[in-house]
Amino acid sequence: MAELEIAAVVKVKLLEKDGSKWVAVTEDKDVLVINESEAIEQWEEGQEVSVFTYADRKGNLVATGHIPTIRKGAYGWAKVVKVTDRDGATVDIGGTQAAIVKGEDLPKIRELWPQPGDCIFMTLRTDRDGNLLGRLATEEKIEELYVEAPTTVYNSDISARAYRLLPIGTFLLSTKGMYRIFVHQTERQHEPRLGEEVTVRIIEVKEDGTLNGSLLPRKQERLSDDAETIWRYLQTVGGKMPFGDKSTPDEIQEMFSMSKASFKRALGKLMKDGKIQQQDGWTLSKL
Repeated sequence: MAELEIAAVVKVKLLEKDGSKWVAVTEDKDVLVINESEAIEQWEEGQEVSVFTYADRKGNLVATGHIPTIRKGAYGWAKVVKVTDRDGATVDIGGTQAAIVKGEDLPKIRELWPQPGDCIFMTLRTDRDGNLLGRLATEEKIEELYVEAPTTVYNSDISARAYRLLPIGTFLLSTKGMYRIFVHQTERQHEPRLGEEVTVRIIEVKEDGTLNGSLLPRKQERLSDDAETIWRYLQTVGGKMPFGDKSTPDEIQEMFSMSKASFKRALGKLMKDGKIQQQDGWTLSKL
C-alpha cells in the first residue's frame, strides 16, 4: 500500500459516514477520515471526490474537500493574516488551512517583513512534521511565469507587489497581468515591504517584455510636494528660515532631504505663488 503524501490532492471514494466523520479510501486503498465540516457540498456514500491531505495537530493524516489554490508546484498570492517574531508570517492559501512563511525566509530587516493584508507570491511545501509552509518564488520561477508586457504600458501607473528585495532595488510583479518590474534604488524614496502593494510608474519597456519602474512622483508632483515641505517648515519656525538660493547642497539635503536643484525649483514656485520672498540669505513668509 502506497504511503499518502501530505499536502497532496487525491481522489477518494466515500465509504461510509461515521457520526460527524466520513471514512474514505483512495485508489491505492489508503484510508482517510474526513470531518463532515470539511465537505464542500452534500456528500453521499459511494461518491468519488477530490480532497487535500494535511496533518492535524496530533500529526494524523487527514483531508479536506476545501482544496487550496496554492499547493505544491502551484504558485499564487497568499494573503498575510498574522505576523509574529516567533513563527513568521501566517498566510491564507485559499482553503481552510493556513501556511507559515518562516522568519528565516523573510527579509533580514524586520521592518521589511510583510504586514497583515500584504500578499506573498509563493508555493507550498512541508517540513518533516508535515507542517504547511510557504516557499517564496525564486527568480528562476519568475522567469518562467512572468508575462511579457506590451509597449502601451509605458508611462502608465501599475499596481504591483514586491517579491524580491535587494540593496540595488526592488523586484515586483503586477497584481494584474503578471508583469515583472524592477525599481532601482534611485527610483524610490523608501524600500517597500515584501508583499506590499504599491503603485509603480513604468519608465521603460524592455525587449524581453520586462519593465523598469519608478516609485517617485512625476516631476510636477514632486515640485508640489517639495514646495509643501518647505512651506510647512516655514510655518513651524515662525515664517523665517536661514535657507535660500545661497545655501549649500549639504545644508539643504540635511534639512529637507532634497537636492539643491529641487529646493530652488520649489522656492521658485512659492515665490511665483506670492507666498515667500528672499532677503539677505533668508527666506521669509509673506502670508
